[in-house]
Amino acid sequence: MGENTIKSLLRIENNAEPQKIGFLLLNEFSMIAFASAIEPLRAANRQSNQTLFDWVVASTDGNASTASNGMTVQTAAETEELQSCRMVFVCSGVRVRENTNKSILNLIRRLDRNGAVIGAICTGTYAMAAAGLLDGRRCTIHWENIDGLTEEFPHLDITNDLFEIDGNRVTCSGGTASLDMMLNLITQTHGSALAAEVSDQFIHDRIREPTDRQRMELRARLGVSHPKLLAVVKTMEDNLEEPLAQTDIARMTNLSTRQLERLFRKYLDTTPTRYYLNLRLARARHLLRQTSMSILSVALACGFVSASHFSKCYRECYGRTPRAERSPE
Repeated sequence: MGENTIKSLLRIENNAEPQKIGFLLLNEFSMIAFASAIEPLRAANRQSNQTLFDWVVASTDGNASTASNGMTVQTAAETEELQSCRMVFVCSGVRVRENTNKSILNLIRRLDRNGAVIGAICTGTYAMAAAGLLDGRRCTIHWENIDGLTEEFPHLDITNDLFEIDGNRVTCSGGTASLDMMLNLITQTHGSALAAEVSDQFIHDRIREPTDRQRMELRARLGVSHPKLLAVVKTMEDNLEEPLAQTDIARMTNLSTRQLERLFRKYLDTTPTRYYLNLRLARARHLLRQTSMSILSVALACGFVSASHFSKCYRECYGRTPRAERSPE
């Protein structure tokens, strides 16, 4: 990312007018991702004693939008007001496919034709992809949705970065990554000193770079530090679609099968086979919730040889069938 990428995208000049940034909220959007994006703009105005940023919060129908936590945000704008924004972020969260429709896609395309920089926060990347705005561009999305987006849009260049800026497309993985993205925006447009002040206000001790990874290190996620066990789990996570035999995993990590069994019992209180199966089922759950793939296609993508075997394992793990997972509650 070039030093002046965002500055040039926003066409910021000395003594420029406040930069107006739009937020299009889709139903069930992620509240933390949205708040982490808009609050740094407010804080930048406060810390600088200037109105450096202005914003428009809109929904597709002009009514309040409901976040995934059940809270509502009153939108004070019709979508036409987004036309005056130089940059517009599509903010989404859970069930993004169900909350994206033709009118939303047409609106995003219209804003693009109008010259706005189009961005996405959390699963808003799906809406941009569905609108055809990410072809030939790097993009990112929340780690939980990477598999689903890859399956539905296999031609996209999807990364695991916190946020991506590729031309006039900006995508952010969501959560607190929105804060880092906006702090980087403030750094490039109004200097690192102001960004540091804003970061300090939020008790955020380090402004992460866009290439920082989304997920915690495996060591922290598992709560263990045994290098051999970490190598085994990493091997499993890298081979979900075509599962490896336990003997192959042991050989690849220079362990005997007995040592492998002992490690999993001691540190994770399970067997390697059960742990590996649960990884594959968790990936299947993401695909069932995030894509329209057939149950057989999901089964095959997660290393199961048949839909019936997949359904049996899924029901034993989650207490419901894959078909029921997709049924509205």
